[in-house]
Amino acid sequence: MQITLVHIGARSQRSGAKSAFETLTAIYVERIQPYHPTRTELFAAESDLLAWFARQHGRAPATLILADSRGRALTSEQFAAWLGARRDNGAQHLVFAIGPADGWSDAARTHAQLLLSFGAITLAHELARLVAAEQIYRACTILAGHPYHGGH
Repeated sequence: MQITLVHIGARSQRSGAKSAFETLTAIYVERIQPYHPTRTELFAAESDLLAWFARQHGRAPATLILADSRGRALTSEQFAAWLGARRDNGAQHLVFAIGPADGWSDAARTHAQLLLSFGAITLAHELARLVAAEQIYRACTILAGHPYHGGH
């Protein structure tokens, strides 16, 4: 199952030196690799993401997960169970998306299979992307019985 972590960001975020958040996100993306092939993508606008998502074809349609404070809040164990169910049901491609600064449009929400909340607080987009990468890694380790997740 392919995992893609996407981020909507301004062009200034698209070039130049890596931030500390990007470096840490890359570490977690690398840690996910033994469990699932994982990559990252950065788009300038929501419309670019939706156009790219529409081109993702496989035996099964890609699954879009949008980070949204109004979405469903899951514990790490619940998130792992959700991820494991997608894997076990033959999902080929999961796309986790951190949205634009002004939030997701109704059109984007209609494409999503899950609106996932990291809590009621507002996070900087780079921080939300890091949290998403860490939680995906944590979910993989929970499913594998790895000791990374100590249940706290």
